[in-house]
Amino acid sequence: MTRAIVAGVGMIPFKKPDAANVYVAMGSEAARRALADAGLAYTNIQQAYVGYVYGDSTCGQRALYEIGLSGAPIINVNNNCSTGSTALYLARQAIESGAADCVLALGFEQMKPGALGTVYQDRPSAFAEFDAEANKLVDAPGVPLALRYFGGAGLAHMKKYGTTLDAFANIRAKASRHAKNNPLALFRKEVSADDVLNDTPVWPGVMTRLMACPPTSGGAAAVLVSESYAKQHGLDSTVAIRAQSMTTDTSSTFESHDMMRLVGYDMTKAAAADVYEKAGIGPGELKVVRAATIALPITS
Repeated sequence: MTRAIVAGVGMIPFKKPDAANVYVAMGSEAARRALADAGLAYTNIQQAYVGYVYGDSTCGQRALYEIGLSGAPIINVNNNCSTGSTALYLARQAIESGAADCVLALGFEQMKPGALGTVYQDRPSAFAEFDAEANKLVDAPGVPLALRYFGGAGLAHMKKYGTTLDAFANIRAKASRHAKNNPLALFRKEVSADDVLNDTPVWPGVMTRLMACPPTSGGAAAVLVSESYAKQHGLDSTVAIRAQSMTTDTSSTFESHDMMRLVGYDMTKAAAADVYEKAGIGPGELKVVRAATIALPITS
């Protein structure tokens, strides 16, 4: 198997829905930036994996047709909060298996203002079991469901480990110190832990408004190539995907009756262990850790 080389990346500024462009423009621009970074044309792309949650079928085609009509297969991916990583996962597999030598992974989202809700009301919800369990474990009437999930997990962490609200506030403050230097970030205002704690409570004692994030629109892309393709086309092969892992729920998600596990603690732990084993390293050897968090939209 060949390594998956990251030949180029592209990302556009993330914005609130009422200030963002439509998905067609966001997706195509992110892809163009990744191609320009790699020094490749869209005609070089042999496959494309495009991730989004809120949109009709073939939005991936609609966005990439803005760049060209090359005939390359475009596979649309919808996997909720892991959609972007799933698109990258499939693109990497295509390279490593030899199915393709130059692949595009693209993700974009055009969201609506307001709290997350069910789009299709005429069929069973994919989250019915999760909703029922969350309602059993957390008594928070009036709190939007997404906040109940992850705020409830934070509350469970407080009860189990003695974690304080100040600790969560410091994490939010730390994130703002990074964001102020990132021209693509949604929030670029630095806030202190006191600012976070003194903001409007959305769940008293558990979460303030600054601990949540609004629905956000944006796009990002990566061009992956095989080692032989990089060499043949004189591409920079410095950056490669050393290991990647994905997991889904196990029985403990529901049998443990634990909010931390309901929102993915066991899956995350299993994925981390798997990727360390595949990479042949331990956590102590990492110099930078980027933790991806799930958006907790608020109602206004």
